[in-house]
Amino acid sequence: MLPGVQDAVALGLTEAEYALVAGKLGRPPNQVELAMFSLMWSEHCSYKHSRKLLRTLPTEGPRVVMGPGENAGAVSVGDGLVCVFKVESHNHPSAVEPFQGAATGVGGILRDIFALGARPIAVLDSLRFGEPDSERSRYLLDRAVAGIGHYGNSIGVPTVGGEVYFEDAYETNCLVNAMAVGLVREDAMIRSAASGPGNAVVLFGASTGRDGIGGASVLASAEFGADDAAKRPSVQVGDPFEEKKLLECSLELLERGLLVALQDLGAAGLTSSASEMASKGGVGIDLDVARVPLREADMEPFEIMVSESQERMLCVCAPERVDDVLAVCAKWEVHGTAIGSVTDTGRMRILRGGEVVGDLPVAGLVDDCPLYDLAPERPAPGLYPPPRAVLGQEATPRDALLALLASPNIASRLPLFEQYDWLVQSRTVRRPGEADAAVLQLPGGGGLAVSIDANGRRVAADPYTGTAAAALECASNLACAGAEPLGTTNNLNFGNPEKPHIAWQLTEAVRGLGDACRALGAPIVGGNVSLYNEGLEGPIYPTPVVGMVGELPDVARAGRLGFAAEGDAIALVGWRAAPSLAASELAKLRGEPLPDGLEEIDVAHVVGVQAAIREAVRAGALRSAHDVAEGGLLVAVAECCLAGGLGARLDLGAPAAPATPWERLFGEQAGGFVVSGPSAALTALGERIPAELIGTVGGDALEVRLGGERVHAGLAELRAAHAALAALFT
Repeated sequence: MLPGVQDAVALGLTEAEYALVAGKLGRPPNQVELAMFSLMWSEHCSYKHSRKLLRTLPTEGPRVVMGPGENAGAVSVGDGLVCVFKVESHNHPSAVEPFQGAATGVGGILRDIFALGARPIAVLDSLRFGEPDSERSRYLLDRAVAGIGHYGNSIGVPTVGGEVYFEDAYETNCLVNAMAVGLVREDAMIRSAASGPGNAVVLFGASTGRDGIGGASVLASAEFGADDAAKRPSVQVGDPFEEKKLLECSLELLERGLLVALQDLGAAGLTSSASEMASKGGVGIDLDVARVPLREADMEPFEIMVSESQERMLCVCAPERVDDVLAVCAKWEVHGTAIGSVTDTGRMRILRGGEVVGDLPVAGLVDDCPLYDLAPERPAPGLYPPPRAVLGQEATPRDALLALLASPNIASRLPLFEQYDWLVQSRTVRRPGEADAAVLQLPGGGGLAVSIDANGRRVAADPYTGTAAAALECASNLACAGAEPLGTTNNLNFGNPEKPHIAWQLTEAVRGLGDACRALGAPIVGGNVSLYNEGLEGPIYPTPVVGMVGELPDVARAGRLGFAAEGDAIALVGWRAAPSLAASELAKLRGEPLPDGLEEIDVAHVVGVQAAIREAVRAGALRSAHDVAEGGLLVAVAECCLAGGLGARLDLGAPAAPATPWERLFGEQAGGFVVSGPSAALTALGERIPAELIGTVGGDALEVRLGGERVHAGLAELRAAHAALAALFT
């Protein structure tokens, strides 16, 4: 009996979508076809609620080699060398099974990089959990970090940077986003478009099992509920040692010129990889599931087609090259099997031996999923409950400084990074904690700087401004390293877009991201959308994660954040107006509700400030540079003290009206930097951008005078507060 509309609804399709499927086939779909349509028309694979918005983003630029539409984006870094990079999410799998969810998230993003022919050289992560005093959140954090470390360390790709934040809004639905970066010669890149009717389709890598069946629909395209434990079988299981062999096998196949096209198997498995290759090439593909190497002999055809078993690749090669391809696979001890062929029919035919078990139009499966218009409505204030207060109104500025340094969102991340190998491959010039961005060596003395950033609380307060600020924060991190942004990737983590207030958040966030990236000259070259991030208590904070790569001419002059020399002058540069405490880390510690909007950012001014900082770092005029972010000015200075092992004496005068001392010390606003160096160099910098000499480097304490306020904290006190997160790993 053919499956009916109720079966389709159970797989995530709507009744209207089921009718469209039947119309395209001219009959009701069978079991294989319905499974394939349910995945390819899922939110995770089709972007049916976000694709129209994504089309508004800037995607072109002079350094763009490959924009959206391939496995990853790519930008030129000179001399024929290309940087390939992308960020993706594994949120729902990580909430169900954090170790494997996070590990396979790393594995999947690495395959996206070497699917283009690039060797992965770095991983960064962006993580969100509930507050760390929650037993569940601490478990998710511990296991997710362990999974990231396990996969990256085992495969030999350094984890060089990232971020982790804790908010009640992520208690039920954590976020695990992974970014990977690779390098390849431009003339050695390969695309995923299948071509050449009669060419062979070869599957190579791990064998296929039932793990991960339905991941794209069961886990990634629906809200979470009370039965999450039942979804555990949908989580993929990874093997980094198998992926290492797969990586080397893929790169050798490409080096020897044996392949016409290459694609990794991720969400929806064989269904998405084969149909997307056919769609991009304007061809058809026949696949014989009877030829697919299986871990479980009794798998049904639909299970084989939708399995998301990890560490698998699909390639197209000329028939006379099949034996050569299989010989390379055998050399690397990787399963390699010819399972089909390219056709000129424009159809996906699924065979089991001589039996046709599925026959679908490629265009209908891949390109004709209905795209939906959102119905955005700005929500009333109070959508998210206020945080729990941990800092009383009677607290002094010194109390606030120590509380901020110890707070989960600012405390040192070193206990996490100590679980990662950040030096393997010997490219890492700036380790985690040494600079605002990771810096990697390129051939010839130049370098890449990489940053990843987001602030869900600020985006929840103002999706447009908060998202623009996240992109600017990435570029500020690059500027502090001396790097100019070349391109951007993003992962849009939001709740259910069918709800008007979530649709408004998503729409405004995309608008903010687009405007900021245009101003920065850092086009979007690829990314991912993760929707339906909601639990029983409501949606996550809207969290658009932004990843950015930049170029610097001389890694020997890459910037550092730590103060470097006794007697150096310290300056606050960039700000033209008082920063605000709205949606700040201090406001969170005080238990203040989110405001209904944030102050507008002068994006052009911030971009100009970044250019001045970047040039000063490259010229060697600054001994340290650090952007002012969470916690405000005083936290930024304290971080510079701790990174350099040197104290500082600040005289901030009296705050200019109408600013308050608390805004001056702890307010947050895009475009502010703390820099140090010879006073003449800082004075010269002040001729280009707003700059205020505020103190000198030296001593073993942070001493601050602001009007009648005095703050004194020894480096040992600051260090002890900043190490608070280490208690989670003891």
